[in-house]
Amino acid sequence: MKANVKRRAGIKWKLFGFLALFVAVVIVILWVFQTVLLDDFYEAIKQRELQETADALTGAIGSDELETVVASYAVRNSICTIVYRVEQNRARVVASADIISGCIIHHIDMRERSQLYEAAVQAGGSYMEKLAPNTIGGGVSAHPDELPPADDSSVAGTIYVRIAESAEGDEYIIMLNAAHAPVAATVKTLRVQLIVVSAILLVVALLLAFIISRKISRPIARISGEAKQFAAGDYGMVYTGGGYREVDELADTLNFAAAEVAKSDRLQRELLANISHDLRTPLTMIRGYSEVMRDLPGENTPENIQVIIDEATRLSELVGDLLDLSRIRAGTRTPMPEHFDLTETVRAVMGRYTKLTERDGYTITFSAERSAYVTADRTMILQVVYNLINNAINYSGEAKRVSVTQYIEGSMVRIAVTDTGAGIPADQLPLIWDRYYKVDRVHRRAMVGTGLGLSIVKQILDAHQAYYGVESCLGQGSTFWFALPACDPEDGKL
Repeated sequence: MKANVKRRAGIKWKLFGFLALFVAVVIVILWVFQTVLLDDFYEAIKQRELQETADALTGAIGSDELETVVASYAVRNSICTIVYRVEQNRARVVASADIISGCIIHHIDMRERSQLYEAAVQAGGSYMEKLAPNTIGGGVSAHPDELPPADDSSVAGTIYVRIAESAEGDEYIIMLNAAHAPVAATVKTLRVQLIVVSAILLVVALLLAFIISRKISRPIARISGEAKQFAAGDYGMVYTGGGYREVDELADTLNFAAAEVAKSDRLQRELLANISHDLRTPLTMIRGYSEVMRDLPGENTPENIQVIIDEATRLSELVGDLLDLSRIRAGTRTPMPEHFDLTETVRAVMGRYTKLTERDGYTITFSAERSAYVTADRTMILQVVYNLINNAINYSGEAKRVSVTQYIEGSMVRIAVTDTGAGIPADQLPLIWDRYYKVDRVHRRAMVGTGLGLSIVKQILDAHQAYYGVESCLGQGSTFWFALPACDPEDGKL
């Protein structure tokens, strides 16, 4: 019974949704800034212009350029301006610019001017107030005889008053009046335009979002469909990119992964076949000799019993090597370093091959200039040397010669095992450490060992962070080597 799993939205519709949301946010921001906040922005700009004008006039107070500065800023910012000089509690006009219709500060009486002055004094030297048409600070109406009659063209404005002082210590009053243009009509016009623009922008944006999301998602959807065949076991699929760089890189990664998985699958099948053969052969011999010894009188000889023991030992070694390889790869078998004589360890290994050299005519030699000490897992290094010599014996060819040599190179001690076999092609050298790999692709029963030695060697040396490698030439044999840091014979320090 299939689980009821909720289907998630594809990348195309997610991209479409994000782009559509982005467009909606942009439209909302336009509406807010162009309609709701337009009047506030307009007032803030006008107030900043008044303050900048007052700053410029303050700097020009007491100089001959005051009238020029007044006229210049009045025209530039459309601001009515009056500058008073206070003399004996009386205010005298020293500069003036009346450039807007319905200017308030040019039509107020002395009482109202005093109110503005007092408001500036109480505010700390400057005072600003937004005015409705025909009103001044505090909501006091301007003098009816001096102000023009209010009509539909009358507009609101802002009065700004600043008290300044010249270098000589004289007091000045700067009064500025900026008219505010009617914003309601502008907002109405902008609202109508925004409705039309928003509708057009929404349609275009949705269409563009659909095209972009489809273009971006198409190559990903194609690779996703092809990857399903990979999951089904079809490793021959070639993935194609297209569209943009990330998709090309994904296609290259999948192609590489498919090739590696295909190779691993093929080699694993070969491994299973080889191991099955290695298991079947000793089991067949054990069963055959056991049946002979049971059924035929006089066949219970030491020679037949030795064959059974040898084949059982081979089975035990094969199973042990498989377990060792699995434990090392899983990280459950880690090195336990100790200080020991590597030279004597190699000599001890050589003693195991005395019977092989006497019975089958092999020549196995070991040479070392002097003893070398290392700090490593002695059991593991012993296994490395043993497996390298076994591998050399299995591939030593008709000459049947194997040489083991120890070198001292600077701070490193190097063990090299050389055979006289057929050699390994250069393009296959990087592959020989793989536990599934066999050079000749034809499974042969190893003379000694189980055939998994090089894989175990690689895993052990990697765990020790040791250097290792192979040098080979077709027709001239191969040399497998590894190197470890040499230690002081006494204290084991590097």
